[in-house]
Amino acid sequence: MPEILDLKYEKYTLKNGLEVILHKNDTLPLVAVNLWYKVGSANETKGKTGFAHLFEHMMFQGSKNIPKEMHFRYIQEAGGTLNGSTSLDRTNYYETVPSNSLELALWLESDRMGFMLPALTEEKLQNQKDVVMNERRQRYDNQPYGRAWETIFSNLYPKDFPYHWPTIGWMEDIEKFRLEDVKEFFGKFYTPNNASLVIAGNFKHEEAEKLIENYFSDIPAGPEISSGIYFKPILENNIETVLEDNVQLPRIYLTWLSEKLYGQDDAALDILSDILSGSKGSRLHKLLVHNQQIAQDVSCYQYSSVLSGNFIIASTAKPGVSLSELKKLIFSEIENVIKNGVTERELERARNNFESSFIYSLQNIDMIADQLNNYNCNLGKPNMFNHDLGRYSQLSPENIKEAALKYLSNPYVQLSVLPKRKK
Repeated sequence: MPEILDLKYEKYTLKNGLEVILHKNDTLPLVAVNLWYKVGSANETKGKTGFAHLFEHMMFQGSKNIPKEMHFRYIQEAGGTLNGSTSLDRTNYYETVPSNSLELALWLESDRMGFMLPALTEEKLQNQKDVVMNERRQRYDNQPYGRAWETIFSNLYPKDFPYHWPTIGWMEDIEKFRLEDVKEFFGKFYTPNNASLVIAGNFKHEEAEKLIENYFSDIPAGPEISSGIYFKPILENNIETVLEDNVQLPRIYLTWLSEKLYGQDDAALDILSDILSGSKGSRLHKLLVHNQQIAQDVSCYQYSSVLSGNFIIASTAKPGVSLSELKKLIFSEIENVIKNGVTERELERARNNFESSFIYSLQNIDMIADQLNNYNCNLGKPNMFNHDLGRYSQLSPENIKEAALKYLSNPYVQLSVLPKRKK
């Protein structure tokens, strides 16, 4: 295993609870600033969904000392790049800038962490609410197969489980956003004691510490956040549902509840997904697309999150082919894996795919910064690169077979997306 992944870092915590990770890399005159808030759509409640994704937009609309839209302009004029993203379990914001612009990036991040609420107005909320509603229409409601994931998750998880609703939120909830609710959500979750800050790249250590102290230490800690106690979701019976959509070809989705992020079987299910559909030589691709020629495509992956995971297989039928025909062959291959297992060669090829992709992704300092934050927030230690890769190197063919039996023998959700019938 490459020892280059044993990265040096310093980690400490400010008095207000903000975790700080510093990693020096002087290869290029760049520095990445990466901030994770431990809040995602899983922290929302029934009837008030979409708040975390809303703040992905609102956080670029100005704060007390930064005019609207200027966050983007300041960074881009300095020659940097920036963005943010929201998932089920976290929201992150990140900038990569020339080393001499580190202070700028830290000032911008600290101002919206500590001074967002004074600039949060009804006008801005209404504006961004319209933006989010339009985004939902474009990416979900009016996108072919766009409502598949929320349909799957709302059937897979019960209504009181935090993954039941989509990250963007339900349209009826977005329409009802109220300023007081939005402010309350921000005050609870976008606080230093619920955040982790990584600085990675070419910077002076003492200078970075002073800048962090100057810009973040006076921001008060927020309320203590309970991690919550959630039952392990169980699917008692198969659920089959149909969604008519503006699509040309039918597609089938098969989804099982599986292992959570970094759980015992998470890596084995990653490997299984690659063996089934990770390349043109994978089992399902050869069976459905190449040999039988009944599918346009097939994909399979293990989607793991903090509270639970999902093993998903999706395949689009060729014209004139029924989804039941696709399903029959998919299950025949699953049963083959459960009964006969996988070969050492298949395992090695899949393992090499994961390792090469993993190492390639770390050629960029911004990806290194994000992984340091990922490990810190989910595993408690920033430098878990070798541990992460080691999960795959320790697997045997028997582990893959056992994971297939353990999860893919269970009840599943089947979603059939069909072309809308003409009236």
